[in-house]
Amino acid sequence: MSGIELAAWSFPVLLALIFIRVPIGLAMALCGLVGAYFIYGTPLPILNQLKQVTYSTFSNYSLSVVPLFLLMGQFAALGGLSQALFKAAEAWIGHRKGGVAMAAVGASAGFGAICGSSLATAATMGQVALPELRRAGYSGALSTACLAAGGTLGILIPPSVVLVIYAILTEQNIAKLFLAAFVPGILAAIGYMIVIAIYVRVKPDSAGKMAPMPMAERWKATVKTWPVIVIFLAVVGGIYTGVFTPTEGAAVGAFGTGIAAWAAGGLNRRTLSDAILGTALATGMIFMIVLGAGLYNTFLALSQLPQELAQWVLDLGMSPWLVLASVLLIYLLLGCVMDSLSMILLTIPIFFPMIMGLDFGLTPEETAIWFGILVLIVVEVGLITPPVGMNLFVINNMAKGIPITHTYRGVTPFVVSDLVRTAILVAFPAITLFALRL
Repeated sequence: MSGIELAAWSFPVLLALIFIRVPIGLAMALCGLVGAYFIYGTPLPILNQLKQVTYSTFSNYSLSVVPLFLLMGQFAALGGLSQALFKAAEAWIGHRKGGVAMAAVGASAGFGAICGSSLATAATMGQVALPELRRAGYSGALSTACLAAGGTLGILIPPSVVLVIYAILTEQNIAKLFLAAFVPGILAAIGYMIVIAIYVRVKPDSAGKMAPMPMAERWKATVKTWPVIVIFLAVVGGIYTGVFTPTEGAAVGAFGTGIAAWAAGGLNRRTLSDAILGTALATGMIFMIVLGAGLYNTFLALSQLPQELAQWVLDLGMSPWLVLASVLLIYLLLGCVMDSLSMILLTIPIFFPMIMGLDFGLTPEETAIWFGILVLIVVEVGLITPPVGMNLFVINNMAKGIPITHTYRGVTPFVVSDLVRTAILVAFPAITLFALRL
């Protein structure tokens, strides 16, 4: 059996392992090592490969940004910054039709600016906003759906752990990727708010009403969000202007959110230990997936499948836009059964060379950045797409008494909003690249 045939057969085997609940990192590592063994025909190169891939993966300086961004999210939750953001948004728009749900989305966007994890954003905002949504008379379907969708802003609005991993895999500039994600992130938040506005008018009994807050109370609530603004400007602004490297910026952000949490009384010896443990567990999980992907991608490189596939697509003479649409559709389908990080690590080494060989009328760097944002968006859709939308499970687990089927129905309009936004960004790359061209 040729290397290409081995690589082709490895995909259904990998999906089967995932289906029987083998951890994704272990599944990719097993497929990679066994596949490489069949190519080499002897175990000695496999042991050498295991040593080299492990060292080259974890000696990558850029990966150090991941635990720092995760720690920043832990400290932000301890400091009550999520609650301050939600209260400020609720103070300004909570009295409007669907306003509390819109406030939850707005607060999720703000929290996403200091937390690079979608699941952490969804879980944190769920704890803060879900009781308020219930108190205001919002239906279980709308309450859980808006929080699950809002949680996806955690990986779309910089800083984003997934974007960092994409930048490492494709050797792109992290700061430029962060900058390019701003406009799509803002469009996502606006799109979700439009969905809520339409939803509560189509189903008037799905949302209650709140009395308007006095103007003095609104400004008082807004002032309490100043740590978020300062930390965000320091981290992202510092990275983009070159004052910090991404790792230094993440360290500054973690330190800043730690100070904010300590000042708010949420950070003490016990909670610090819990935050570090939570960060270590999440980092270990991510790094295991990264290592497994490294071993599997080394096997794919040995098989020559990515190069052959890229050449095959070029020889077909298909429209670049049709190829791109097909790749994005594959991501949407994979999102129904896989988590976002696994999808990125598994598919980028295959799809990236293919896309970079096509002509979209952009420079190679612009193509790489634009494709990265598109991938991030469709991966984000996977987080709220049944049956394995991770954000749906996180929020529904917190919303006791609300059937998961209600959450599935409620999230459908938000998925439609994501698909419309993806189509717009595909048709008009300048929207994504706008900030880079200033």
